[in-house]
Amino acid sequence: MIGRTWSSALAALFFLVAATSPPLAQDTAEDKKAEPPALLLDFSTGTLLNSRNASVAIQPGSTAKLMTAAAVFEALSSGEIAEDTAFPVSEHAWRSGGAPSGGATMFAALKSEVPVLDLLKGLLVQNANDAAIILAEGLEGSEDAFAARMNALAERIGMTGSRFANPTGQDAPGAVTTAADLGRLAGFILSRHMDRYELFSLPDFTWNGIFQRNKNPLIGGIAGVDGLAAGSSDKSGYNGVGSLIRANRRLIGVVAGHPSADARIDALKALFDSLEKDFEDVVLFERGAVLAQARVFGGTQPSVDLLAREPVDVLLPRGSKRDYRLRVVYTGPLKAPVERGKTVGELRVMRDRNVVFRVPLTTAEAVERGTVTSRAADALRETLFGWWLDEG
Repeated sequence: MIGRTWSSALAALFFLVAATSPPLAQDTAEDKKAEPPALLLDFSTGTLLNSRNASVAIQPGSTAKLMTAAAVFEALSSGEIAEDTAFPVSEHAWRSGGAPSGGATMFAALKSEVPVLDLLKGLLVQNANDAAIILAEGLEGSEDAFAARMNALAERIGMTGSRFANPTGQDAPGAVTTAADLGRLAGFILSRHMDRYELFSLPDFTWNGIFQRNKNPLIGGIAGVDGLAAGSSDKSGYNGVGSLIRANRRLIGVVAGHPSADARIDALKALFDSLEKDFEDVVLFERGAVLAQARVFGGTQPSVDLLAREPVDVLLPRGSKRDYRLRVVYTGPLKAPVERGKTVGELRVMRDRNVVFRVPLTTAEAVERGTVTSRAADALRETLFGWWLDEG
């Protein structure tokens, strides 16, 4: 079966929009080209609130360490390594990322061994390049081989605009990401590795007798931010990926392309502040409301109601809401028997071609298999006419 879009008055529903749309949503095409990339996601519901030039290629800088951390988190989850697995400090890691390098470092001693958990603390609290290289060499033998692991994970996550060249994020030919991909990576960490998330907000970390406070400028620079990363590059300027809880919602914000660290902080703060200034909760449908019908093949009835188990509660721009529409998508027709409460599709809230919110749709009742005669009639109709569905 192929995926198809069920069309009805619901799917054709449009919202009206006023001229008071959020600033990020009303830029002209010419203005948007000059605007630095930004993305704001309500992670709690999966609602995309703002997206501006989010697919524009940027160099990752130290935000590449988020992918390094994610790859290590995955290795821990799979049992490939453990928190107390100790990796050796090579001369390359020491010279390129340690004290002799003059960059961010956890001061891991040459030829010592450091447990994975402590390396993660160095990576995420101290932004340590030596920690990143030691983890890469410990898992794959070299930075290049570890970069291949990073890119494989990026592909699995769906980061289609990203390629990583090393675990530190130091500028390298071909290294690239996007604001959209960084938001996707942050969501992956929050959804799959929330048990490790507290590492990002540790206030300090001491290694080799050297005390260092958390070096993430977003933590403390923006009230409520409790994790992720900031970076910079010669070509793409200053970027940042932050998360916080605001109005009982966990938000993910991404900014990039700013000329200074202060400008990056200001841009990300404005992005988070736009939640309460520019958006409002809109309950589109109450719990259990019937939102559509799915056709049923070979059943005792020709269709079954589809409903949302939870209220459809969406953040939308304040005032009127033009340019938003609803689409119900399912793969069908459904084949009888159909179970009650089975998830068979989803409701999508669309703006332009972007899905800004989606909610699963389930069957409202069971549909048993029909008689031989009715199933034969369904088969004939399917062969001769197909089901009338609007292709999505």
